[in-house]
Amino acid sequence: MSKRLFSHSCFLILLLYSVAASAAQQRILVFGDSLSAGFGIAVSQSWPALLGQRLQANGSRLTVTNASISGETTAGGRARFAAAMTQFKPAIVILALGANDGLRGLPVAAMQDNLDFMVAQARKQGARVLLVGMRLPPNYGPKYTQEFDAAFRDLAKRQKVPLLPFLLEPIALDQNAFLADGLHPTAAAQAKILDHVWNALRPLLK
Repeated sequence: MSKRLFSHSCFLILLLYSVAASAAQQRILVFGDSLSAGFGIAVSQSWPALLGQRLQANGSRLTVTNASISGETTAGGRARFAAAMTQFKPAIVILALGANDGLRGLPVAAMQDNLDFMVAQARKQGARVLLVGMRLPPNYGPKYTQEFDAAFRDLAKRQKVPLLPFLLEPIALDQNAFLADGLHPTAAAQAKILDHVWNALRPLLK
């Protein structure tokens, strides 16, 4: 092989590698719990799946990987976050954890610390982050619910990332939008959740 042909071949290999790496970066990672995993419905009906369909319909190069796990706490998410970032190399992370911490009455400070770690790690690797908050029913007491809500707002302000304060806001007062357990959204409610997420996500797509 001539030196010129060898150099040309090396250039093509590097170009293909660059294109492949660029394509790999065009990914949205949804990192949440059962509210994003599609608990009780078909995964294809979940709002992250609908997000992928909307992006494709709009001609976007972004794809969606849903790494949400039912029952996940922020501690569990923190334990597997580095591996997920290494595996998927997302351009955007939608971080939607904390609901299970709240439902179990876990310390708010620990939850915030876990979320802070994940946001920082994502940003360190060049990913944009949309932090998605949750709100608790009043039976958890005003002190805990207020601290829980403030944890997301304070973290978003400190890390300078956009915040969607309450994932379930469009359906929270509609009992028909939830399964029999009263916690998880129905398939029919997923489109409303998607529209809610989309409004907060759209600036990051630019």
